[in-house]
Amino acid sequence: MGGVIVESSRVTTHTEDFVVEGGFKDSNKKKKRRSRRSKANYSLSACSSVSEIFVDESTLPGGISSSQQASSGNQLLLADDNFVCSPISTMHLNEETANGDILNQPLISHDLEESIISKSVNEGLVSKETDGLVLITRRVNSHAGPTYFPPHLYAEAVSKALEASELLRALFRVNAHNRLEAYCKVDGVQTDVLISGVMAQNRAFEGDTVAIVIDPPSLWPKMKGSNEILNESACRTSCLEQSEALMFCRGSSKEKSKLKLDFEHVCSGDYLGFSEDGTRNETGSSSAAMADNRYVNGMLDNGYQPSIHDSTKPCYGDDYNLLNIFEKLCYLVSLFPFRRPTGRVVSIIARSSRQDRIVGFLSVKQWLCSRDVKRKDSKKSKHQYNLNQGYILLTPTDPKFTKMTVPVVNLPISIKKRLEVGDLTVENDIVAAKVVDWAEDSYIPEACVIQIFGSGSDVEALIAAILLENAIITSEFSPETLTYLPHLPLELPPKELQSRRDLRNLCIFTMDPATASDLDDALSVENLSNGDFRVGVHIADVSYFVLPDTSLDLDAQIRSTSVYLLQHKIPMLPPVLSDNLASLKPGVDRLAFSIFWRINSMGEVLDHWIDRTIIRSCCKLSYEHAQEIIDGAFDNQDSSHCRNHRHELYGQFEWCDVTKSVKILNVLSNMLKLKRFKGGALSLESPNIEFLFDEEGMPYDTVLSGRKDSNFLVEEFMLLANLTAAEVITRAYPSCALLRRHTEPNSRKLQDFESFCSKHGLALNTSSSAHLHRSLEHIRKELKNDPVLLDILMSYATRPMQLAEYFCTGNLKYADTDWGHYALAVPCYTHFTSPLRRYPDIVVHRMLAAVIEAESIYLEGKSTFEDPIRNEMLRRCFTGLCFNEDEIRSVKAQEALSISASKYKLPCSETLADVAAHCNERKLAARRVKDATIKLYMWLYLKKKEILFSEARVLGLGPRFMSLYISKLAIERRIYYDETEGLTVEWLESTSTLILSHSIRKRSNRKNSPGKCKVLEEVALLINPTDLKLDLDFLGHCGKKHGDSQKNEIINHNIRHQPAVFPLTVNLLSKIPVALHAVGGDDGPIDIVARLYINSYFH
Repeated sequence: MGGVIVESSRVTTHTEDFVVEGGFKDSNKKKKRRSRRSKANYSLSACSSVSEIFVDESTLPGGISSSQQASSGNQLLLADDNFVCSPISTMHLNEETANGDILNQPLISHDLEESIISKSVNEGLVSKETDGLVLITRRVNSHAGPTYFPPHLYAEAVSKALEASELLRALFRVNAHNRLEAYCKVDGVQTDVLISGVMAQNRAFEGDTVAIVIDPPSLWPKMKGSNEILNESACRTSCLEQSEALMFCRGSSKEKSKLKLDFEHVCSGDYLGFSEDGTRNETGSSSAAMADNRYVNGMLDNGYQPSIHDSTKPCYGDDYNLLNIFEKLCYLVSLFPFRRPTGRVVSIIARSSRQDRIVGFLSVKQWLCSRDVKRKDSKKSKHQYNLNQGYILLTPTDPKFTKMTVPVVNLPISIKKRLEVGDLTVENDIVAAKVVDWAEDSYIPEACVIQIFGSGSDVEALIAAILLENAIITSEFSPETLTYLPHLPLELPPKELQSRRDLRNLCIFTMDPATASDLDDALSVENLSNGDFRVGVHIADVSYFVLPDTSLDLDAQIRSTSVYLLQHKIPMLPPVLSDNLASLKPGVDRLAFSIFWRINSMGEVLDHWIDRTIIRSCCKLSYEHAQEIIDGAFDNQDSSHCRNHRHELYGQFEWCDVTKSVKILNVLSNMLKLKRFKGGALSLESPNIEFLFDEEGMPYDTVLSGRKDSNFLVEEFMLLANLTAAEVITRAYPSCALLRRHTEPNSRKLQDFESFCSKHGLALNTSSSAHLHRSLEHIRKELKNDPVLLDILMSYATRPMQLAEYFCTGNLKYADTDWGHYALAVPCYTHFTSPLRRYPDIVVHRMLAAVIEAESIYLEGKSTFEDPIRNEMLRRCFTGLCFNEDEIRSVKAQEALSISASKYKLPCSETLADVAAHCNERKLAARRVKDATIKLYMWLYLKKKEILFSEARVLGLGPRFMSLYISKLAIERRIYYDETEGLTVEWLESTSTLILSHSIRKRSNRKNSPGKCKVLEEVALLINPTDLKLDLDFLGHCGKKHGDSQKNEIINHNIRHQPAVFPLTVNLLSKIPVALHAVGGDDGPIDIVARLYINSYFH
């Protein structure tokens, strides 16, 4: 009997049984179940464990619904002793559809199609099916075993196909809630491509760069959350717009009237959910959240068949056939905006480095049992068995990665020794592994263990695993790196004192978190005689210490960013530099880059000036102290009061000078912020969770904190400094500047957010960042009495936003794209203000130094004017606000810029593009570390507390699960209630209402059910009302003897969060009580689980 391994979270199988989806045993009901299987969807279910399914000839279904398999993106592999059958879409074989309806046309050339088929099929027999599916049958060597995946295309073929635009290059991302569902991000395409099922994913890992082919639009499923409601007029308008886009793509000169006739067929038939009689095909959902449930539940479990009816045959002309695959995809995505493109992986172009650092747990019980059996058999038969043979299963902590096999022979010696004595605690240790191979004939990859961290509940072990998983360098800086640092105390060279502007007599101060030691930035402000203000931002001149092409520079570039772990940090630079030599500590001379602006009383920037300077900060203010100054708490404060707050004042300045400066800066920052938002900037401010730690460093409580005026004060001037730096370096080096861009948000997700707000009576205009900001500000006012819902909406508003990224202006990839920053609404932006913790800022400092040097070279020999203002403007012809493009493009100016670029060793555009890409990757890694660390400390907090009662708001709802927002911890969690023993689920789709009821009848397995039901206690924490009353009475009695603290804590939990009762009716945004628990640690990945908090007399 041949066998196929599939992954399923709930399927229980045996070698003699035939199980499909629901876990049916092949006993005496084969005939009856054959009709069932002909209707069932043979997709692979979501996985969390590995089971085996064996299929023999007698159990093969007589008819397979190929449309179900193709539309769901999952394939069924059937195997016996002689044949292996694997499906492939007829979109590459059916010549009739190739010249017919666009809905069934393949997005692939005939030559490439032949290459894929010949590599996958060899000499297989091809039989056509009626609905777009072909079963390729090939004879397999009985000793070789089955192959589960099609082979990847050769690298040379992929390279040629990519150059010819016959394949698409994409970034492979896996759904953390359902690993069988992955998405490919194609640059330039708004909608990600769905890669559904293990066969279509073809051994790709999270983060891989892959080559994909696209399925015909007739196989594209409906988009999650789409309602597909368009009137006929809107449909016609959309079609005409897309026809114009098609003309633009190919430079066609056809008249719009001709194209209008071509598209009449699309509008009159069944386009986007309209049937021939004009009624809407009601397969959609009424909300984005419900549609998400329907999609996951329906397509993967219930055989949901999304398709675009192809009864009409529109005339598209020859333009479409002239498009390459990228142009076709863009065109079809805009033509069918409510459909999700689907495809499959044909090759892996570049492996993700995350495959080398997969963290997980080993499962050794099964192997130990097998070894014991072999040992007994060896004694009986007197035959010596090799007890170190076999494989152990590795379960990654990241659900985006599949389970893996680890050969016992390749395990570290320390683990082998523990296994020899039958030590089951091996399963409690968290380990790191590296993927070794994933062959076509292996359903899951092979890996080897590279590191053992220790117990899965140990904080240090978990943090070490997080850091390794994200390739964070934790080693000490090498002696060679440290040789490039000056000795303490720092003595400024006379050359620097002569060449820099001396600002040590200016009232300059820093404003940072109270515990900060790496002080990047400082502020100053002066009142000018004409009523204007001169505001200064002074940034630590790290580029003076970190010289190009040194080991210190290389180390900083590799690390790229400092990494913060809540209670400590991993610095990008040696601490002696970041916390001492370059840090703008008060009372000592420091080298800086300074930018000054002249700002009038209306908040308008009239001019700016940039130079390298020497400063001496007079004090270090914390954000809290600065906020007290802004609030007027210390108008009459004296020096003794400030000393009590641990703020020392240095130099000739008084505290009144500092407080006056802070208040002026606050007024100016508010003006700048108001002008910025009027100019189209966007703010998505939401609270952050902060932990309160005990003396042992363990969290004992959480608070939600938001930023205050003092934070915004600093932020506003840092934004202005970054913007000014970006303008200067872009003017001087337009083809080799390091900038930071933020593209427009995902239009589909933005529309979903707009629909969500509209459904709840909130007006939202998403036509621009300015309109979106004004809408959100209006919503803030409307929801001032419902801060939880406001937090939810702000969280939703961030989801359509793209990630900002560094890029080189000379990179051809960005030659024709917008360099602007969507959220800030500026044409160019960069990072300049944090060189102690960000490597791109150091590069920008070098560029600014080169521009200042070039400006000085260019002005040598230039005639001066009697007017001092004109002389000042001439002196700042490269770095000033007034900019003459013709002058900077002159031969002499370009020579000066070239000389200074060589002096400061500015990288070429190709090198800078690589630096930008590496910094982007490291910034994302640092963000993942921060998120994982927050989750870890939240887990520790809940583990110590054992249980936390909280109120939750329902974000998403469907027949299988609900998504909840827990405001106490500012997190989202899901509760799955499908297939639960003792629970009846009633889903009212028309009203998006869920009714959960207690059931005392024993549940029987239904068709397509997973077979193993959850117990009710996994879904709900049940409390008997009588027990609760007794507990409260008991606590009241104890409170008289032992005090009221414990009593009040428990009683408050139950007064503020009263348990719900069955039947429980739930709608979107309903408030329901939940109980939160910490799970995992020694017995698996750490996680936070939410359960319903229910009162029930049946308990």
